[in-house]
Amino acid sequence: MDVRISPSRVCGTARAPPSKSYTHRAILAAGYADGATVRNPLFSADTAATARAVEAYGGETERVDGDFEIVGFDGDPKTPDDVIDCANSGTTMRLTAAAGGLVEGLSVLTGDASLRSRPQGPLLDALGQLGIRADSTRANGQAPLVVGGGTVGGSVSIPGDVSSQYITGLLMAGAATEKGVEIELTTELKSAPYVDITLEVLDAFGVDASVVGGDDSKIEAAGAAGFAVAGGQTYAPAGGGYDVPGDFSSMSYLLAAGALAAEDELVVEGAYPSAQGDSAIVGLLESMGAAIEWDRDAGEIAVGRSDLEGIEVGVADTPDLLPTIAVLGAAATGTTRITDCAHVRLKETDRVAAMATELGRLGIETEESTDELVVHGGNLEGATVRGHDDHRIIMSLAIAGLIADGETTIEGAGDVDVSFPGFFDLLSQLGVDFTEA
Repeated sequence: MDVRISPSRVCGTARAPPSKSYTHRAILAAGYADGATVRNPLFSADTAATARAVEAYGGETERVDGDFEIVGFDGDPKTPDDVIDCANSGTTMRLTAAAGGLVEGLSVLTGDASLRSRPQGPLLDALGQLGIRADSTRANGQAPLVVGGGTVGGSVSIPGDVSSQYITGLLMAGAATEKGVEIELTTELKSAPYVDITLEVLDAFGVDASVVGGDDSKIEAAGAAGFAVAGGQTYAPAGGGYDVPGDFSSMSYLLAAGALAAEDELVVEGAYPSAQGDSAIVGLLESMGAAIEWDRDAGEIAVGRSDLEGIEVGVADTPDLLPTIAVLGAAATGTTRITDCAHVRLKETDRVAAMATELGRLGIETEESTDELVVHGGNLEGATVRGHDDHRIIMSLAIAGLIADGETTIEGAGDVDVSFPGFFDLLSQLGVDFTEA
């Protein structure tokens, strides 16, 4: 699907979808349990892949009145009857590959071409340290993956600067082993707030995991030397269910739309505080000069159109915000320098290069290095851009189209369903002029 967007103003009230990060973890945690109700989950292509994996390991999942009713495999995943297709979801592969290592036989996990190009070697190495068979079929550290054989637990060393999802997968599986798992980080942890999300979900399901070291009172995992989870634990959420909070990664596009194109103000609902690092988008917009106010008790953020100024910001802990920040920088006065972003190149696509390329097509000058993207603010010009099969690239370019001079066409825009089903319909309700091509 291609989408054409004309310059538009937005107004009204919008609600971002539930958190994808929390939904993935809650579905899998319910799988490790006897079962549970995951309330207000995100139903998307990515989270459906995690639900399929839970089913492949012997669980059952059913969508009932907007919730997921899950019958779990009770900490003892069975050998899958077939290959597990993770589609485009790296989170699914990394979290459920660790679960697959617990099976008596072997699990085979694969995905689409993009997912088969993403690095899984550090996770395979860590699983191997636990005595699990863990192989890449092409011996290149990429999917398809073959894992299994089981483990009693143990100690592993793993880098922290490739993907925090490796840590999440090991912690979630470690609670179901006999002796538990101790994780030593060999490099600084990137995306630490995502591990905090994992710790929060584990706690809600009655599983105790701890941070070794750490130097930040707000982000527990920041500066950590490692993590530990005791074995023999049982997943069992209080009251038999778990409520998924709103997704700040998705909210970032709506908040950016308000800051760039609000007629009066745009109000975003469902913005309750949580461990999500991407809630940093609120402070980031404030630092750029946006008129923004967050009522944390009501879970509402109001934002109005503002003259923005470029800033320097690191995304070590907030990699999913890079496309949004790049578009805000393109519309701001001066230069926006996005640092600590080498790991953002390892997402669904190389998001650093993709944003540099597509902003260039929109008339914006950028500079790109391994760990940095510099965006020089200017006048956005309507053009035809590519979505790179990446939901976050597509949504950020759609926001750029709101203020570009002339029509903007986004090729391959259908992939927004990965994290934000109905994104373009919501924009239309807020006043955006767009057509499907």
